[in-house]
This record gives sequence, C-alpha cells and structure tokens, in this order.
Amino acid sequence: MDWRGSSRISNLNYFSCMSPKEKAKELVNSFNAYTDSNSLTSDITDERWHLRNMKQCALIAVDEVLNAGGLGILLTEWWEKVKQEINKL
Repeated sequence: MDWRGSSRISNLNYFSCMSPKEKAKELVNSFNAYTDSNSLTSDITDERWHLRNMKQCALIAVDEVLNAGGLGILLTEWWEKVKQEINKL
C-alpha cells in the first residue's frame, strides 16, 4: 500500500506521531548531501545559500505530495503546516 492507499488511517497515525515542525527539519536536513555548499567564497553567505537550497528542495517535495492529491483534509492540512515550518527555518 502506498501513502495514499487504503491504509490512510495508519498513515494518519504515523503523521500524528511527528509534528509538522519535526517533519520540516527532517525534510530539510535530508537534502543536505544533495545541495552544493562549496560554491561561494564567504562562509556566512555559503551557509545561507546552502540552507536556502535545502529548504527549496524540501518545499518542492512537499508540493509534490500535495499535488498528488488523495490525501484528505487532515493530511493536506498537516502537509501545509510542514510547508509553513520549512519557510520558518
């Protein structure tokens, strides 16, 4: 079963175990290895760009989940909150 399938109740239980803030941090951090942090000269600027790129990747991932549809109201709201938390990081 996929994350949208008939196991929607168990998926909802999974997501209720993790707050949107926790999921946002997890998603952003999961893109750490895939974003280039060595392309700029200033360390501070480099860190900001690296975080920005990780956040952009995470936002794209969340948009893909939301655009796939079939989530129901509660999961859609949960993913929207994750998106808000990503933007706060």
